[in-house]
Amino acid sequence: MNHLRLTFARALVATLFALGVSLRGASLDVPPPGAFTIVVIPDTQGYRGRATKSTPESTAPLTNPVFQNHTRWIAENIRAQNIVFVSHVGDIVDIDNAEQWQLARECLDRLHGVVPYGLVVGNHDMKNNGDATLFQRFFPAERFRAFPWYGGAYTHDRPDQHVSANNANSYQLFTAAGLDFVHLNLECNAPDDVLAWASRILTKYAARRALVSTHMDLGPLNKPTADDGFFKDPKGRMTWVKVHGKRGNSPAQMWEKLYSKHANLAFVFSGDQSRTTAMRVAAQGSMGNFVHSLLSDYTSSGPLRLYRFIPAENKVRVITFDTTKRQLVENTGYVADPAEHQFTVDYAMSEPASRSIP
Repeated sequence: MNHLRLTFARALVATLFALGVSLRGASLDVPPPGAFTIVVIPDTQGYRGRATKSTPESTAPLTNPVFQNHTRWIAENIRAQNIVFVSHVGDIVDIDNAEQWQLARECLDRLHGVVPYGLVVGNHDMKNNGDATLFQRFFPAERFRAFPWYGGAYTHDRPDQHVSANNANSYQLFTAAGLDFVHLNLECNAPDDVLAWASRILTKYAARRALVSTHMDLGPLNKPTADDGFFKDPKGRMTWVKVHGKRGNSPAQMWEKLYSKHANLAFVFSGDQSRTTAMRVAAQGSMGNFVHSLLSDYTSSGPLRLYRFIPAENKVRVITFDTTKRQLVENTGYVADPAEHQFTVDYAMSEPASRSIP
């Protein structure tokens, strides 16, 4: 009897694996023919070891296993998932010091020259006044200029070159399945001069489908006055800022001044709000197109986002995948409703970029 049970168990395991079912949780399938994937890495603040916020008394070497797992998994699955672009939505580091930036660069070196990618400067990646000196040291514009997909970065002639300049705001150009894209990285609370530049880029490439990655977009509408407000207060496109002082634009202002004004803009990716975790808003811009704003911030705990574009179906499948556990996120252990982790968005890829209205 025991032998029969063991034989049956082995046969069941073999069958499950043959069907692509993981015993620890649902596994990731492969894209259908003609589909492609854009990966969005959420905040990677999970640094451990000496001089970190999470383990301030530690004398152990600095590590960030989740960040390492993200870039390792991406590099291993570029072909299987047809990954055409990778975006990091900011808070690349937890503390703006050279040690964390060095480790972040080592993690991202795994993607460098392998797949097009872009980086957003989050509030943890700069000083409150917008000083992004260390980001500029480790990820300057010169690091990317040789790549044909790198479009360029915002520049200005003010004395404060450590603010907003030298790749703190950049754009990339890529093509997948015959569809041309322009992708913008906008720093947290991007000031007016940055938004004016971004608007010129979106206008210049109006025939391309536009994507924006920024750090702060969805979350508590107003800045919470108590810690539980981050969980309980009404949520949507935020009306408050964290950096750049009076020059900084809130997410609501960025919508009014930029996002809502361009017919080719389809998606805005963001992070920042770990206590919201995941959220989405579809809003109609002034040109009649719908802009899908998508927040994902999984507390640096393992998940990232895969946006699987399926042109034949005019749909984008949104997949939340844990690169540490190597399985889909399906449990209710996160703040967001489980339906916010795996879902599908309508996106008319059969229409020209400026007419992609569901």
